[in-house]
Amino acid sequence: MQKKEYSLDIGGKTLKALFTDLADQAHGSVIVSYDDTTVLATAVMSKNKKEGDFFPLTVDYEERFYAGGKILGSKFVRREGKPGDEAILSGRVIDRTIRPLFDQHIRNEVQVVITVLSLGKGDPDAIGVIGASLALGTSKIPWNGPVSSVKIAKRKSEKEFAVNPSWEWHAEEGIEFELLACGRDGLINMIETGAHECSEETLVKALSEASKSIETIQKFQEKIISEAGKQKVVIPKPEIPAGLLELFAKEIEPKLLETVMGGPGNHATGNLEDEWIKLAKETHPLDAHFGDAIFEEKVNALIHAQAIDNERRADGRGIDEIRPLFVQAGGVSSMLHGSGIFYRGGTHVLSVLTLGGPKDSQTIDSIEGEENKRFIHHYNFPPFSTGEIGRMGGTNRRMIGHGALAEKALIPVIPPKETFPYTVRIVSEALASNGSTSMGSVCGSTLALMDAGVPIKSPVAGIASGLMMREKKGMLGGKKYEYKILTDIQGPEDHHGDMDFKVAGTRTGITAVQMDVKVGGIPIKILEEAFEKARLARLHILEVIEKELSAPRAKLSPLAPEIITTKIKPDQIGLVIGSGGKTIKLIKEATGAEIDIEDDGSVFITGKNGSAIKAKEIIEDMTREYKPGDLLEGEVTRLMDFGAFVRIGKTAEGLVHISELAPWRVEKVTDLVKIGDKVPVMVKEVDEKGRINLSIKKTAPDFFKKIEKKA
Repeated sequence: MQKKEYSLDIGGKTLKALFTDLADQAHGSVIVSYDDTTVLATAVMSKNKKEGDFFPLTVDYEERFYAGGKILGSKFVRREGKPGDEAILSGRVIDRTIRPLFDQHIRNEVQVVITVLSLGKGDPDAIGVIGASLALGTSKIPWNGPVSSVKIAKRKSEKEFAVNPSWEWHAEEGIEFELLACGRDGLINMIETGAHECSEETLVKALSEASKSIETIQKFQEKIISEAGKQKVVIPKPEIPAGLLELFAKEIEPKLLETVMGGPGNHATGNLEDEWIKLAKETHPLDAHFGDAIFEEKVNALIHAQAIDNERRADGRGIDEIRPLFVQAGGVSSMLHGSGIFYRGGTHVLSVLTLGGPKDSQTIDSIEGEENKRFIHHYNFPPFSTGEIGRMGGTNRRMIGHGALAEKALIPVIPPKETFPYTVRIVSEALASNGSTSMGSVCGSTLALMDAGVPIKSPVAGIASGLMMREKKGMLGGKKYEYKILTDIQGPEDHHGDMDFKVAGTRTGITAVQMDVKVGGIPIKILEEAFEKARLARLHILEVIEKELSAPRAKLSPLAPEIITTKIKPDQIGLVIGSGGKTIKLIKEATGAEIDIEDDGSVFITGKNGSAIKAKEIIEDMTREYKPGDLLEGEVTRLMDFGAFVRIGKTAEGLVHISELAPWRVEKVTDLVKIGDKVPVMVKEVDEKGRINLSIKKTAPDFFKKIEKKA
């Protein structure tokens, strides 16, 4: 085996890049290790071009169970199946990072595969980005990399940032934020962040810190590529025929400004494009396939120029103006536990919430281990939301990604299990789409949570900002830019813009950030301005939400299950469960309630129509610990020559010895009590075997006066 290894110290740990002939049929491959986590990254480009109007890049992120030292799967299937949601999200992170650095005119298919070989303490997402970059950078595939990544995190109790923290660090409490940033040359081109109401200032500082590590890793990669990189294949950009350009300039360009910048509700751009494609096919049939590219390029240049030079947007809004908002909490159906409707211009989202018990939580098996999710957010994007016909059913990577982003934004305000033991599932239906349905889902879900009476910490809102940027005239090749940040981007600005910057949070701070770009990267200075504009927009949306519903409703829906909690000692768990689960099964059958017992003795009882209360009474009675001196009332259940047995709870029973029946000598037990009598008793002692000895004579004197009178 041929080997060559490179190493770099980053964050106090060693990053290793191992080049071998292990996967020598791939056009580029590397094994990257960091903090005991190892990934294999490969890159391959097809020989032939693929028909289509976009660059065909595929990123596959493969998790192997052996990486975590586990044999997972069902009883009958032990092989890895399709990627789980977490693997899909990791693949999206890598895709969003490397895609902008390809020349978009390429039509040869490129596939990047990241295979997790071992899972240690390092974050495979950040390592996977570096692996993909090195596999592409050292291959013959044309690519404008390298690009680097780093994870920055911070606890609320600490001032210093942690660089690439380990899994153990993540598991501890009090984390303020976790930020994965990717970029190069002082620019950031991908951000993925989850935070607990973190300030914009803190995240900007974190990006600056990330940029330092990124530049260190960047130099490391550049050295490797200069030594081990292959000669790049040259794929020239197709030259558009001059005659077709002249035709566009004469027949279409004079109409372009008025059509594209036609104001709100404008649908004329698509009609003009259809007119152009038809004209191109009629006059230049052999070159008509260039028609789409010409139209896209001209519209892109126009939207950029109008925004940067004139602060003019396609729908006529101001640069920082949010489209009209409409919010509604509830009112969809009395059968739903909670619902919210959110409009932002042409983006319309319906979010529906359902409450369940602890058993309704989702168990996720992955190479990282088993996890139970009690807050779940799902996102649907049907084809009719964009006025199109398409396949229904199932999910795609975009739907999984948008659902996860909204879930990440809302998790910090969901009450803990100790105070709100419900499983919460929200489904956001994007029913009409014209820009950032993911942030619309955050707003709709907030309304649904409050409508359902979930005691969230604070309402959460989200907004997507965009960017029109170009290198400053006279500074070609430099780092001076002319730009305009656009608040609340809609369709054309999302499609033609250079950045999609999504920020969600409360009045106090940020809970989630996600950024994608179509350019090489964005200066941190611009991102700082974008954070501030997003903050102001978020506060405006929150004000509208709070006017509709200022706080969560006082009561849960009557259709929601009732959950009662109680606590038993860990050594009593076996008593409640019983041999083979027999006892707990009988309690469930007798009451109709669902019972979940955790290892620490926490008991969660889910039911309806009082069934949970009945089950709680049975469990508390079973596990009650009687102490000497306890005064109780019981029912005589059995009579013996030596005493009477008295039931003092639903399940507990104790013995009153004949000598403890009365303050005088009793010849026969039947002289004083009979089966079914209600008698006062006092716990005399509980022996080492748990048997309860009771006394009647040490209780209320009135009881014996009645007996004496009767005698």
